[in-house]
Amino acid sequence: MTIKEKAEKEIFSIRKTLINIGLNCSDIEERQYNYEFTVTSGNEKLKVQVYFGKKGVKTILQGNKESLLYKEVNIAVSEQQIMNFAEGSIEPEKYVGSDESGKGDVFGPLVVTAFYTDKKTEPFLLQMGVTDSKSLSEKQITEIAKKIRVNFPEQIETVILNPAKYNELYSKFNNLNNLLTWAHSTAVSALLKRFECNEVIVDKFSNQQIKISQTLSNKKINVLQTTKGERFLGVAAASIIARDTFNKWFQKTEQQYFFLPKGASAEVEKTIVAFINKFSKNELHQVAKLHFKTVKKFY
Repeated sequence: MTIKEKAEKEIFSIRKTLINIGLNCSDIEERQYNYEFTVTSGNEKLKVQVYFGKKGVKTILQGNKESLLYKEVNIAVSEQQIMNFAEGSIEPEKYVGSDESGKGDVFGPLVVTAFYTDKKTEPFLLQMGVTDSKSLSEKQITEIAKKIRVNFPEQIETVILNPAKYNELYSKFNNLNNLLTWAHSTAVSALLKRFECNEVIVDKFSNQQIKISQTLSNKKINVLQTTKGERFLGVAAASIIARDTFNKWFQKTEQQYFFLPKGASAEVEKTIVAFINKFSKNELHQVAKLHFKTVKKFY
């Protein structure tokens, strides 16, 4: 990676961090020797500049050093640079990232998405606002997922296990981690057949290793299963697509039945009772994961 590319990655990373903490940031502009953007909060404003040159990459804040905005941005930038230093050596230039949504929810499907990313893709993901889906609102997830699907349709592979299919497969695997391993392996293997890539990063769900398709046995695949995997852009993009797919199931199903809450709360238990009373116990397998204790007491 060149000095200029490092500076570009740095400023996109800083901008994403500042947006995530609620600050307004302008688009990034490229100058002769630096990248820059403006940060505003109320009446306060400052400029973030990342320079690239023979001595390396240097970040500068231009603004009133006594202002609350300057102090807030300075702290955020410092923390981000420490994080980049700690994690930067891990992220490959091209890899498949994989994440899931719905494993802890009684109602709804299990969705696993794999996403292929490389150096060309990364800047676009940052501009779209891609980050850990848990830090985004449902509206933001919908908007960003739409952009990812439009711009990178071939780089996405999603395995959707609607409740009926989930229940069928769970009875065969008899273990959630086994089922997750199969789903991640299926999605990742499909992308590895489409792209020349040897690196895979999966948001860790257990100590089980995912299993790459035997048709790819001639390729040496390095798999990193790590907690907080969404810190990698490819995994974050996968998490957004998975969550959006999960949300869309609820929107569609509500039209057929009625409102179904997410999670595994007391509200979910009340909804199970209401569902059985209005429809039937047998119909429950179409909307709920039957192995949950919350469901078993009624099923």
